[in-house]
Amino acid sequence: MDTMGIIFSNVHDGDLKELTEMRTFASVPFGGRYRLIDFVLSNMVNSGIHNIGIVAKANYMSLMDHLGNGREWDLDRKRDGLFIFPPFARQDPDIGVYKGRLEALAGILTYIRRSAEKYVVLANSDIICNMNYRDVIRYHEEKEAEITVIYRKMTVSESNAPRCTYFYFDPDQRLSGMAVRPPYGGEQNVSFNMVVMERGLLEHIVKEASAYHYQSFDRDFLQRRCRDFKVYGYPFEELYLRINSIAGYFDANMRMLDPATRNELFYSHGSIYTKVRDEIPARYPGESMTRNSLIADGCVIEGEVEDSVLFRGVHVGKGARVKKSILMQDTRIGENACLTYTILDKDVVILPERILTGYGSYPVVISKGSIV
Repeated sequence: MDTMGIIFSNVHDGDLKELTEMRTFASVPFGGRYRLIDFVLSNMVNSGIHNIGIVAKANYMSLMDHLGNGREWDLDRKRDGLFIFPPFARQDPDIGVYKGRLEALAGILTYIRRSAEKYVVLANSDIICNMNYRDVIRYHEEKEAEITVIYRKMTVSESNAPRCTYFYFDPDQRLSGMAVRPPYGGEQNVSFNMVVMERGLLEHIVKEASAYHYQSFDRDFLQRRCRDFKVYGYPFEELYLRINSIAGYFDANMRMLDPATRNELFYSHGSIYTKVRDEIPARYPGESMTRNSLIADGCVIEGEVEDSVLFRGVHVGKGARVKKSILMQDTRIGENACLTYTILDKDVVILPERILTGYGSYPVVISKGSIV
């Protein structure tokens, strides 16, 4: 497909502050063995996109370690492939790194200009779905659009509204207006923060944004200029999960316990790929018990695990009980400890007899490497 992709890895860091202190949003672990970026990256590769740039901003060591040279996604190529762009330096050191999509794109304008593809797909990592971008490009061409935005019609609560962007369309699906971080909810056309346009148009937009010091693509450009371009909306109507808060992240992982959800997210338009790490199978010695849980390779379960997601190398001690929890790589749970509604980052140690209890809407989060 004559299309390149650009993924922004840090845009939503503030939504998962407890989990992004030492990593980018895109590299947050998900579903027992994956990272959030695996979904959008795999969707692009499965759609025939093989020139993909990853825009980083801060704490990108784990992202680079996970992606490597892109071999798992068939992106270790002599031509095109995977490109990771660290934050660019500014002439004025007081300004710091970029603050929005447009400034980030200005920093990689040479990469965009030197690419040969006709179209470009811009995306974040906060939407978990299995999407075929070929369908979006086909729609873009049928509408003779200059810009196509991907959205979902849904009911939005008032508390979630400030995290969203709403689109308003005419009967032909042409964008007529939009609201960025609105204070109201209701049934709305909610942006997926995914955009398709011709590469040449993107160059023009980035140059104009630099001249006027625009930062946000939605607020500073699209909202002001949507009537100056042929902007159309593409409705995505299949299963998706949105990660825009700790509670949303917890709920999305819990939904992965449903086989129907897993099958649709991982296989409907192609497989979701990730970095492969060889481990021995999980072991269940003694009187261990598990119910309705995802247990990754390398785990040792000596206690009870129910309705939980365990990443590689987790050890649950004798008599320990883990329920409705997410335990990331190499976590250690001491004997007779009890965890309910918790999220434990990598390398956490829970001492024997400890009790941690949260709520579904407010799970307890323990940061990486902590001893509790």
